[in-house]
Amino acid sequence: MKNVFIVNPYAGKENALPAIEKMLAQKQGFEYEIYVTKNRGDATAYVSKTCEESDEDIRFFSCGGDGTLNEVASGCVGHKNAIVALYPSGSGNDYVKYYGGKEYFLNIDDLIEGRETRIDIIQVGDRYAVNACHFGLDSAVAKTMNAVRHKKIIGGKNAYNTGVLKALFTAMKTKCKVIGDGEPLNDDKILLCTIANGKYVGGSYKSAPRSVNDDGLMEVCCIKPVAIAKFLKLIKVYKAGEHLERKDLKKCLEYRRCKKVEIIGGQKNFAISLDGEVVDGDRFEVNILEKELRFIVPKGCDVV
Repeated sequence: MKNVFIVNPYAGKENALPAIEKMLAQKQGFEYEIYVTKNRGDATAYVSKTCEESDEDIRFFSCGGDGTLNEVASGCVGHKNAIVALYPSGSGNDYVKYYGGKEYFLNIDDLIEGRETRIDIIQVGDRYAVNACHFGLDSAVAKTMNAVRHKKIIGGKNAYNTGVLKALFTAMKTKCKVIGDGEPLNDDKILLCTIANGKYVGGSYKSAPRSVNDDGLMEVCCIKPVAIAKFLKLIKVYKAGEHLERKDLKKCLEYRRCKKVEIIGGQKNFAISLDGEVVDGDRFEVNILEKELRFIVPKGCDVV
């Protein structure tokens, strides 16, 4: 089996490449290659091309954050010889929280000796999301996150909270229609909507507590517009992953498990976020590709 480490040197607070090189240098007899990404989209193109040029199994270690994982996984879609592993070195690292946290994934030995499983991936046209597709307030948050990601104090782990703070004044209502498996989930406005395969967004917000990432279904949580005072109370519950259990939120929340979601934008500059990548458009069809990806769960991780 071929092992390729895809390193995003711009992910997280500092370049993870030196640390990765040091750890790999200590593994005698372990053959590997390192590819350092150059710009956005580079990882997807490199992974796809590498798969096409080989018949043997290739294990791609995504070394970065959720955006890097998205690119690596996107390049693997449709290639039966591709396997995705993850060394989380980004600022948010949301997807690994499904498995209990990044600590399980930072031990190179446990990662290399991990077990293979199959996971679903979300498809939106010719794009994909491993963790989540979200929009409304969340799209506004994602735009701000991308702008402040590398800034001190307001960036890094605080980037999502910075985005939420700004969105309080600019994105409390978004015109759009959400249709899950043929059933309308809202009237014509939302506060936010998350279509999830993982459990977390924004670093610590447990948006989809019931998610199962290999069941062929997406968790769709659509929250209707509310007053700022109620939103401030709601966000604490949302962060803890308790929003689906709260009876007092039933009037403003619609939750479904779906195979297909249609999103129809109703205003200018409508956009969705795919694992943090903002995509502009006015109409989207979201589908789930069941067990599409071969994925490595580290040795010792028995969460799922």
